[in-house]
Order: sequence, then structure tokens, then C-alpha cells
Amino acid sequence: MSTVTSHARAALDESVDVGTVGDHLGTTEEAPGLLTERFACLLPGYRGWYWAVSLCVLDEHATVNDIVLLPGDEAIVAPAWTPYRERIRPGDLGPGDVLPPEEDDIRLVPAWSAGDGDGAGVVDRHFAREIGLGREWVLSLEGREDAAERWYEGDAGPDTPIAKQAPGTCGTCGFLVSLAGDLSDRFGVCANKMANADGRVVALTHGCGAHSGGRPKRSSSASKLPDPVYDTISVQVEEF
Repeated sequence: MSTVTSHARAALDESVDVGTVGDHLGTTEEAPGLLTERFACLLPGYRGWYWAVSLCVLDEHATVNDIVLLPGDEAIVAPAWTPYRERIRPGDLGPGDVLPPEEDDIRLVPAWSAGDGDGAGVVDRHFAREIGLGREWVLSLEGREDAAERWYEGDAGPDTPIAKQAPGTCGTCGFLVSLAGDLSDRFGVCANKMANADGRVVALTHGCGAHSGGRPKRSSSASKLPDPVYDTISVQVEEF
């Protein structure tokens, strides 16, 4: 064992509990004059970890910089941290939970800079914005297209099994409630209590068996049965 390695081992023995340092695993030169001596860790529950002693070496004099415990290739470590916001999924929010949007959320823009439609039916929209009426934020073009893509590819879009076998599309159904704004040309709201999508946004190209124009299939009339092999219905008189 070299002098530098012995110096690292001595510093490690002084810093950690007795019996937790194993064999020397090797030396790594991080940079000229900067070495890392590695020793096996014998701590219970730390299988595959190792002690790393960082040293500066100058003119055969070694100075310990740091002592850390690091995981090796076979060490059991916790999974990578996932931020809370990225772990939330639709439906996770409960009563009292608050999930504010990001400050730079591309889906939202100030109401004074853009609108969610042409403003039809709104009395003097620009004046209302100037005096502070209406919503502070509205969907941006990216936000509307993001929602449209998500709805179109979801279970209320045109590519689901129930839509492909429907007698008609939602765009021709009498139970469809029209939307207002830029998404009205692609989506509406189902108002049929018997439909799976009742109260939900559906694509105009979606459909289901509860379409207002659907009609039950009538079975064709039964074909004439052939004569029985042995007649058990009619009365036959036999003479002997």
C-alpha cells in the first residue's frame, strides 16, 4: 500500500465508525495532483457502496480534501427524484388541493393580449379589458390546440371502438350541445343521459349507439319451416 493510500486509510479510520472500512478498491487520478482513494464499505445495508477519500498530492505530501460515501455499480439506491408537479396525474387532486399553473405556462396568455375567440356576443370586449372586467388569463393558441389534440385522441375521439361502430357521428346527433369559441368547429358537449359521454366534451366525429338518429335493427321474418319428418301436430285417422 502506497504512502498516499495509507494516509487516506488513516484519515478514513479516524472519521468513520470502527469496522465499517473494508479493502482498498483502487486509486483514480481526477486531475494532476488530485487523487481519489476508494475503500469498500462494510456498513449494514450499504452493499455495493464505497468510501471515497479525495486528496491533493504535492511533493509527496498528501492533504485530505473530503471523505464521502458513494454508490457503486451494484449499489441499491433510491429512484431519481421526480418533482411533485410531474408526479401529479389527472384525477389526483382532491378537495382543498391547489395546483397553480407555472409562471411561464405556454397554455395561458393575458386576456388583454389575446382572446379565446373573435369576441362574438361580447359587448365592447376591449373596453371591458381596459377597466378590468372579465378573466385575467385566457387560453393561448397553443393551449387550445393542446386541449384539442388531447380530446381528439382520447376516449371521446373518432378512433375508439364505440365510435367506429356507431350509427352516426356526434356532429349529427340531436343530443349535442354546441360550444362557443374557436373549438366549436371540432367539439361539443354530450347531453344524452344514456350515453357514456354524458356531460363531457366529445369530438364532432365521435359517436355511440345512443345517437338520436339510431334505429333498432328489426329481425327478418322467420322463414317457412320444412315439413316435419314425423307429424305430431295434425290428426290422422288410420283404417285397419
